Amino acid sequence: MAFTAQDVKTLREMTGVGMMDCKKALTASDGNMDKAVEWLREKGLAAAQKKSGRIAAEGMAFADVVDGVGVVVEVNAETDFVAKNELFVDFTKTVASVVAKENPADVETLMSLKYPESELNIEQMQQDRVLVIGENIKVRRFARYDSGFSVPYVHMGGRIGVVVNFELSEGLQNNETVIELGRDIAMQIAAMNPAYRDKSDVPQATMDKEKEILTNQAKEDPKNANKPENIIEKMVTGRIGKFYEESCLLQQEFVKGDKISVEKHVAEVAKAVGGTIVVRGFTRFEKGEGIEKKQEDFAAEIASMVK
Repeated sequence: MAFTAQDVKTLREMTGVGMMDCKKALTASDGNMDKAVEWLREKGLAAAQKKSGRIAAEGMAFADVVDGVGVVVEVNAETDFVAKNELFVDFTKTVASVVAKENPADVETLMSLKYPESELNIEQMQQDRVLVIGENIKVRRFARYDSGFSVPYVHMGGRIGVVVNFELSEGLQNNETVIELGRDIAMQIAAMNPAYRDKSDVPQATMDKEKEILTNQAKEDPKNANKPENIIEKMVTGRIGKFYEESCLLQQEFVKGDKISVEKHVAEVAKAVGGTIVVRGFTRFEKGEGIEKKQEDFAAEIASMVK
């Protein structure tokens, strides 16, 4: 019995299994939907999918440079214990290498790419790792820099992954002072979590809103009750400067310096090595950020078991 693209879509919605595996199941089952579900269960794919409903908010953020391409990925698991599993770590690092080499447009495209030294694609290998490890695993996101000079940093074994990207003048790519600068700035990004590269990158709408909030705060402070508008404006301008220092990498105080901004430190290093150094961008992933973790009430769980 033949099957259609709609049948493949229906089977995927029923089982949550990837399109290619659904197509294989329908082919092997001669288009019979029930037999296709059984086929997936026999292969262990449907069982893997049951785990996919569980919240994966732990895992690993990993950064690397592969053949000059900077890459950072986040792969999630359910527990911190599994995040240290050798199979999980190897899977994460391999996914990063595929991102670097293949330049996928998005996660969906990435999942369809071939897993190195295997007949499986990344989605199928992810399902295989779920079955072997016994937890839900999910490739969540990635970022890639294929030009300029990139420096990676991984904090606390994968809690945070950072790639910082520079534009350098000729001959500085192998300069140890420049490489050290890259590591220092990557660590600064991991520690201080700037939202923007430079104050010029902050959207105008964000600044307008920030100024509105700061103005209202200043006016509502009883200590400023009798202060004229021009003084309030100066206060707000000062607080805007503080916003830049907290939120923008180049305006932040360099954590390894003595009251000097990152921007000035980069300029000093560039002068010392006799070239130009420009911070072009960065990406910082912290594992599980923005994912709502399930709060387990173990006392209630135990109580329910002994009723």
